[in-house]
Amino acid sequence: MASGTLQIFIAMTSYMLIVIGIGIFFAKRAQASSENYFLGGRSLNPWVAAMSAEASDMSGWLLMGLPGVAYWCGISDAAWTAIGLGVGTYINWLLVAKRLRQYSTVCGDSITIPEFFSNRFHEKKKVLMTISALFILVFFTVYAASCFVTCGKLFGTLFGFSYHSMMIAGALFVIFYTFLGGFLAESASDFMQAVVMIFALVTVVIAGTSAAGGAAAVIENAKSIPGYFSLTSIAVPQVDANGVQQIANGAPLFGNAGKYGFLTIISTLSWGLGYFGMPQVLLRFMAIRRVDELRQSRRIATTWCFISLFTAVAVGIIGRAVFPADQALLTASHAENVFISLSQSLLPPLLAGIVMAGILAATISSSDSYLLIAASAFSKNIYEGILKKDASDKQVMRVSRIVLIAIALLGMVIAWNENSVIFTIVSFAWAGFGATFGPVLLFSLFWERINHKGAVAGMLTGGIMVFVWKLLLKPMGGVFGIYELFPAFVLSCIAIILVSLSTEKPSQEIVTEFRYAKTYRDQA
Repeated sequence: MASGTLQIFIAMTSYMLIVIGIGIFFAKRAQASSENYFLGGRSLNPWVAAMSAEASDMSGWLLMGLPGVAYWCGISDAAWTAIGLGVGTYINWLLVAKRLRQYSTVCGDSITIPEFFSNRFHEKKKVLMTISALFILVFFTVYAASCFVTCGKLFGTLFGFSYHSMMIAGALFVIFYTFLGGFLAESASDFMQAVVMIFALVTVVIAGTSAAGGAAAVIENAKSIPGYFSLTSIAVPQVDANGVQQIANGAPLFGNAGKYGFLTIISTLSWGLGYFGMPQVLLRFMAIRRVDELRQSRRIATTWCFISLFTAVAVGIIGRAVFPADQALLTASHAENVFISLSQSLLPPLLAGIVMAGILAATISSSDSYLLIAASAFSKNIYEGILKKDASDKQVMRVSRIVLIAIALLGMVIAWNENSVIFTIVSFAWAGFGATFGPVLLFSLFWERINHKGAVAGMLTGGIMVFVWKLLLKPMGGVFGIYELFPAFVLSCIAIILVSLSTEKPSQEIVTEFRYAKTYRDQA
């Protein structure tokens, strides 16, 4: 191993040891009860709640997927996605956070999203709990797979190891870490990882801009590519039958700019709708120690989100100027390595290792959240809630670990294809959560008239339509080419309203609880 590569390896290994240390530190407290393991006893301070929410949400796609999209086809797709996510982050913290923190406490002190839905409607047969738990298992398995793809690409590119061995090694590390400390360890390390991620992005943007000859040179290069530096057009790389971009005289070839119309913009902005249904973010709202601290968390989270999204898009644009025709970046999948290429080429090895630990940070912070939430969805909501209602805390936690391993194994199977595009995998899971849980959550928090049947109809409509639109309608193109989250979200809202209004009103007990949640204040 060369000296530079060894320094990168040492820096990243040191980072992983720190993360394990955090897990060990919180292990004893996490094992005290399932509430501590899954929700940290509602003890997160504003900084940890905000930063861990954003770090667990962004995952490796922030440092690889989003820059890769910007590098490959310009700013339109990446920028509109970033704008949608930034606005969605702010609105979610502004509208949902406080109400969910209050309502989840009032509703039987709910510690998981499926449990909140079930308690919100006082259901006896646990239909909502089961449906939501199953959807969480499905979509978080896909999400975990995207994180494992990131691990495989990162270590494979850096150290020349095979993609598959590195993907498996990364998955095993995440499993081990999640086993140790649960939600508290995950949130504490996510705070640190959020700091590492934003440091990594800003460092690479500064170094890359300097290497490209300044911001003016980066912009000039982007403008020279048809449709690349436009919010209403999209660059179209000329590729061969294998999807490899063609090169002539050392320059990448592009076709005429493609149109990026109003419908496509609305479609891309709809990424912001996904935030209303993201369990890993919603859990942070439920876990913060006091309602009155949410305003500070909102400011922290929104600032972090806008800076990180802007710099992630900038990394891709800068990468095009520094590496216009790099042989390692000539497919849509390989373009997602642009952050790694810039770090290795422009930074001293030790600093490059720290910066690329940002990718590892993003991956770990997300995958441990996905695995923990998916495991809790089964163990708390299906096993304890339905199959074995007298299960002890130890039995619940034992089952959660078994399920965690099973989900990780299935995620590895999905991630086996080394040509997987991280952005594509994430977009499907994001749509799934946004359409399945987002509308039901918003109506549950803010509409007194929603009833149990309306919630079930909305959840099923949203979740099923993501699959129908993605697999059956989207391939038809035209108006059906819109991102599946938007139509599925809208149809879910319509189903909730129509079914709720055409069936019986919720009981007076539920209505009284709904009104009480509006004015609830922490007792501490």
